[in-house]
Amino acid sequence: MNRKPAVAGRFYPAHPQQLHQLVAQYLNDAAPDGKVPKAMIVPHAGYIYSGPVAATAYARLKPAAATIHRVVLIGPSHRVAFRGLAVSRTHAYSTPLGDVEVDRAAIDELLKLPFVEYIEQAHTLEHSLEVHLPFLQEVLQQFTLVPIVAGDASPEQVCQVLDLLWGGDETLLVISSDLSHYHDYATAKRLDQATSHLIEQLQYEEICGEAACGKVPVNGLLKLLRQKGLSIKTIDLRNSGDTAGDKQQVVGYGAYVVD
Repeated sequence: MNRKPAVAGRFYPAHPQQLHQLVAQYLNDAAPDGKVPKAMIVPHAGYIYSGPVAATAYARLKPAAATIHRVVLIGPSHRVAFRGLAVSRTHAYSTPLGDVEVDRAAIDELLKLPFVEYIEQAHTLEHSLEVHLPFLQEVLQQFTLVPIVAGDASPEQVCQVLDLLWGGDETLLVISSDLSHYHDYATAKRLDQATSHLIEQLQYEEICGEAACGKVPVNGLLKLLRQKGLSIKTIDLRNSGDTAGDKQQVVGYGAYVVD
């Protein structure tokens, strides 16, 4: 059983060659510098809006194309309300670029936690995970996926999951989140800069859903980084007014990496 694409043709091209060319262009334009990240926070909107920002993080994976074999991907639930974290029985996530096999052994481990359960409807139409897969498929060679949709979960619960799956150089953690929504350009810039400062300071107690729609997984990552004595930095901060939209009502996008 494969999880079929829900937003191909809307958030990104449904045609494989067009999708490949678009993602490759974003990655080439990103001009990576810095080390390969262990973890990152990346946005999940339509590619014309957030693709250039996401690419600044994904381009940094190129040197590890043959090293990273597993991606733990956590994004917020936009359509289904539930408590805890949702996994799926699916064996692969499909995109126009092919299938990404799910790490079933990792899913079995997660299901031992009392706040992780199968909720298929949380995955079926959710875009916050799906939009990252073509970038990962373009950059990495062979990898399995641990797809997790976050509902109403505590930073401690997300932190536990990320710590359990932390692994070594073979594992990448990807947190899916946009920033502020539907403010004017100047207000969004101010709010998103403040949120980025909180992220860099690991002040997860201060980050609310208005600041980042993926605050549940974001805050869990920040809690874990604080525990591990690690840091995170902003590598790109823009909004839809910078990429493909007007400046009246914008959505904010940031890319952050943990080296």
